[in-house]
Amino acid sequence: MVLLIECIVGVVLFTAIAVPLTMRDPLGSIGDYPPAIRRRCEELGLIEPKERRFSAAELVRKVIAVIVLLAGLALLLAKVNGDTTFWQGFRDSLVIWLVIAWWDALVVDCGWFCHSPRSRIPGTEDMPEYHDYLFHIRQSCIGSAIGLPVCLLVGLLVQVL
Repeated sequence: MVLLIECIVGVVLFTAIAVPLTMRDPLGSIGDYPPAIRRRCEELGLIEPKERRFSAAELVRKVIAVIVLLAGLALLLAKVNGDTTFWQGFRDSLVIWLVIAWWDALVVDCGWFCHSPRSRIPGTEDMPEYHDYLFHIRQSCIGSAIGLPVCLLVGLLVQVL
């Protein structure tokens, strides 16, 4: 039951952070948009052309978020769930990670992003890529794979705590 509550809290926090950021400034989340939309934004002069998908600042922000998540999750699992072994920490953190990743893909991206005019960038509203569900599913698979080493580290931290 505790793990279910943690998953719900994680989903709520993720949604409360991610959705308003995109609604306020869609270009601030341009690295998460399909490639064709990013290219159109470059053509329109809305963003600078870049070889990498994410700028250094975006990568730093994402790495800091993962580090904070890693430490917070390890503390939560050790203190609230009573996890004491590597496998308990790994298992519980992976469940939470996957629930949030697939909530993001299915509800936030495929449900909200693909259909909300608030996620549209002026000059790209006509693009069919806003309805590219497969892009979001692929990204979630990548995000799920990224979660494996993160959750391994959480498991190690839980065992140390």
